[in-house]
Amino acid sequence: MISYVDDFALTVASLSYRVNIRRLQELFEKLERKASRLGVSFSVAKTELIHWRTPSQRHSPKCVSPIQIKWELFHPSNSVRWLGYWFTPALDPGAHFSRRLALAQGAFALIRRLRPPGAGLPPYLCHRLATSLIAPILLYGSDLFPPNVGTTARLNTFWRKVQRWTTNCFSATPTGILSVESCFPPVSLLIAHQQRLAALRVVCSPPSVNPATARLHPSFPSLSVHRVPDASRAITRGLTSVYLPLHWKTPRPIPPIRNHLQVDAVAHRTIPFTLGLSRMPMINSHLVFPTLTRPPQSLMNNTYSAVKKWVREKLLEEWASLFPTPGYYLHPPALSPRPFMGLGKFVAGRIHQMRAGKSYLAAHPTWWSPDADTSCPRCGLEPETFEHAILSCLSRQHTRSRLLYGVSDVGPEAPLWSSRPLLKRLATFIGVTSTGFPPTMFPPTTPPSSPLFPLSPPRVPPPVFRVFSLAEV
Repeated sequence: MISYVDDFALTVASLSYRVNIRRLQELFEKLERKASRLGVSFSVAKTELIHWRTPSQRHSPKCVSPIQIKWELFHPSNSVRWLGYWFTPALDPGAHFSRRLALAQGAFALIRRLRPPGAGLPPYLCHRLATSLIAPILLYGSDLFPPNVGTTARLNTFWRKVQRWTTNCFSATPTGILSVESCFPPVSLLIAHQQRLAALRVVCSPPSVNPATARLHPSFPSLSVHRVPDASRAITRGLTSVYLPLHWKTPRPIPPIRNHLQVDAVAHRTIPFTLGLSRMPMINSHLVFPTLTRPPQSLMNNTYSAVKKWVREKLLEEWASLFPTPGYYLHPPALSPRPFMGLGKFVAGRIHQMRAGKSYLAAHPTWWSPDADTSCPRCGLEPETFEHAILSCLSRQHTRSRLLYGVSDVGPEAPLWSSRPLLKRLATFIGVTSTGFPPTMFPPTTPPSSPLFPLSPPRVPPPVFRVFSLAEV
């Protein structure tokens, strides 16, 4: 029996569906008798029944036997919702994440109105909205109920739409660059990160408070030796021969002749972060009686923060190794918004596009015109790359010397990307020179400037003479 406030869930297991139904009826009668002594009643009309199916029963006929509670019949459901999770008889996560995807799409349809074409929020605020609103809706339950490969692909397709909306990048932008520019890791990495954080919370909770922590393996390096009996810890030991208990630190065999218990599989994700620690820190230790042998709370908090930092670094490491970017893009992945994302939507979008190598610059070809002329249309001397347009185009030399002083590099390690004054100068320079703008939107008005085509001297207007009378003086 598991309960959360007023939501009860009863689960029984046996070799017969009929025995399960009879046991559920008996357990409800016991609960009702105990609740009546406390003046509590149950809403029987909200009862739901579901028959779980193991993988070996995938092709067997489904059970349609109902349950009778207080002279009311309740037939089995194809899916039930409990605490935001949608469960099916085969425990397939597809039904749960299909609903999470629909909810995330609805939320995205509302907030994208805050950023219409040509106006709206800057990328920084879009990143905040996507991180705090869309991601929790989309990935709810992924820490303990991960989706399969097909469902993850569907979630990642929607996530790329959020990335493009945040950065204003084109559809031709490579997905690896799009992910790095938006500071949003792919969905598969986010799910793995959520699972590690959830495992860390479980292994660092007080065992006398958290029932899941109390079922850890006795050899786990916890500050508390409190554990439940083995009979309660290994609930699934008798269901199948695959779930034979392994030591929590033993890797899973391939093929899986044996497997970890569920709680040991959760703790197994924290092995890379236990190196160098004699004991894992304990969070919420104020909920248990303090002892003299326990480290100070400040030390445990600092250790827990350091372990969470290691988890974050693991995410960035996997991001760079599993999802590499093309060779011409050298900017490292980051989880925090970049400073230039606080600029206006239009200018920040131009910077995203030029950094990604998919913009209106002539040297950034598209799918439909791969053989187009890449020479700069303003000076005609070099290909119009991001570096050329910002640092070396002769037609922009006068504006560059006036507005872009102090900027000499646009590479990944350049001071430009961490300096707000330099970023403001870059934004002003891009706006004045129309760099990276659509050609039909703001065509360049400055004539080409080169040794072959020098700029003509500016036209000096004739002097104007005025005659003043004595009274006017």
